[in-house]
Amino acid sequence: MATDGTRKQFWKRNAAKVPGSIQHVYGAQHPPFDPLLHANLIKAANKHPPATPGKPKKATTFQEFESITSDAWDVGDDDDELLAMAAQNLNIEVVMETANKVIENHSKQQEQQRLDDSTDLEQRDEDTQDETAEDEEEEEENEEEEVEERVEEGDVTSPEVSFASQSSPYTDGRLVKSHSEAPIGSPKDAAGEYGGLQRQRSLPHRPPLIPLVARMADQNTSGTPVMTEREASRLDKFKQLLAGPNTDLDELRKLSWSGIPRQVRPITWKLLSGYLPANAERRESVLQRKRQEYFGFIQQYYDSRNDEPHQDTYRQIHIDIPRTNPLIPLFQQASVQEIFERILFIWAIRHPASGYVQGINDLVTPFFVVYVFEYIEEEVENFDVSSLQEEALRNIEADSFWCMSKLLDGIQDNYTFAQPGIQRKVKALEELVSRIDDSVHRHMQQYEVEYLQFAFRWMNNLLMRELPLRCTIRLWDTYQAEPEGFSHFHLYVCAAFLVRWRKEILDERDFQGLMILLQNLPTMHWGNEEVSVLLAEAYRLKFAFADAPNHYKR
Repeated sequence: MATDGTRKQFWKRNAAKVPGSIQHVYGAQHPPFDPLLHANLIKAANKHPPATPGKPKKATTFQEFESITSDAWDVGDDDDELLAMAAQNLNIEVVMETANKVIENHSKQQEQQRLDDSTDLEQRDEDTQDETAEDEEEEEENEEEEVEERVEEGDVTSPEVSFASQSSPYTDGRLVKSHSEAPIGSPKDAAGEYGGLQRQRSLPHRPPLIPLVARMADQNTSGTPVMTEREASRLDKFKQLLAGPNTDLDELRKLSWSGIPRQVRPITWKLLSGYLPANAERRESVLQRKRQEYFGFIQQYYDSRNDEPHQDTYRQIHIDIPRTNPLIPLFQQASVQEIFERILFIWAIRHPASGYVQGINDLVTPFFVVYVFEYIEEEVENFDVSSLQEEALRNIEADSFWCMSKLLDGIQDNYTFAQPGIQRKVKALEELVSRIDDSVHRHMQQYEVEYLQFAFRWMNNLLMRELPLRCTIRLWDTYQAEPEGFSHFHLYVCAAFLVRWRKEILDERDFQGLMILLQNLPTMHWGNEEVSVLLAEAYRLKFAFADAPNHYKR
């Protein structure tokens, strides 16, 4: 074995330029060293003994090698050492002189730009002064005549309305929410951009609008009214059917397939999911018994959430809840998140074969929203649930738990070990798409896009991550009415949903573009109309393929 004196260590090689040594970079985050701000550091640096001339001393031990090298993530929060090193190696006078020249040149360029702009503006004003004077006189005369006519007709708007209806040079006759929405090539008035900025600053502060993707109103994207004559007639049919002593569930499913009116959706979902009996006399007693049973589970199990066998499950639930619909203020309320934690924890404890799996937290939200509507009339996005009575909140929580449990009973193999249910459905989706649209299927094969890479989430979350919540609720109206809607019909909905974006998919010419598209499909503007078309296409596919499974395969 070679001795230490004869063995050549790796840190002895080219120690003058070792990897990881700090190279000073000056920019926006690290400006040139300022002696006025760091005088103490300069003094501290001057106390160091002067370096001996000649070649730098090579590292002879690993400790010396380590002392002269450092990685960015090992420096720590304190930059005093770096600044002191900069004080030694940097000529302050040169840096300050260079910085002053840069600032001076920048100021001259800005001043010249302002002079040029003002000169151009004055020239344009002189050219158009004569023309605008005549136009203004004509406009004033026309406005006076219009005002006189409107006063005679009695059609006079208030100052607030007339101000709101005026179009700025940026709007082109439409309402824009912010200055940033103005088109790039829009004309500027005499005041220019500065005037627009001043107007924007003078506007009163308004609370941020909820994004369209997070709104849950039952409305179509075309802006048609919620309650049309047809919808009113359908609502009457629902009420007549539900008012009987024994509800005909088959007839209720037929009515519900095309959507359920908001007013009767809570009771209809409870009946279609099997949570409530068809007999009207038994419903109240069943509700009381099931709600008491749920809160019995809370008393029995919930205190064990921090025990060693369950703490990992509860921790994952606690992490996932704030991520559930983060754009909707309703789900960010502490009391709502506590309700979701109890529902998910109790379900996981009572279903040890699967336990809690990420994605199940999304499945609570449609039930919760629908059952909140049972107690309120206004929109739910910003509703403060603390204003509800405690009994109402307890009822909403228990009903959401039991209906979610009914749903998961039919698709539990999606969440057991290795999630075999999802893998089977993704494979079936691939075979189905290859039959109904070979071009799309071959296109994804060409760019090596696996169905599991995007469709896993479609099956795991039942398309809840792809659609706005209002669309999910409408989709679930049909799922509740369709036999095996969540477990079987959902496959055909996913196939119709994929083919719906045929043009956009074929336009993408690489793997990355396809994956970005398939994981961020533009559905934020969708409403009842789009979901109804999707469901109709899914029903057509089911009619063609469900009873002929060999059609899946070539």
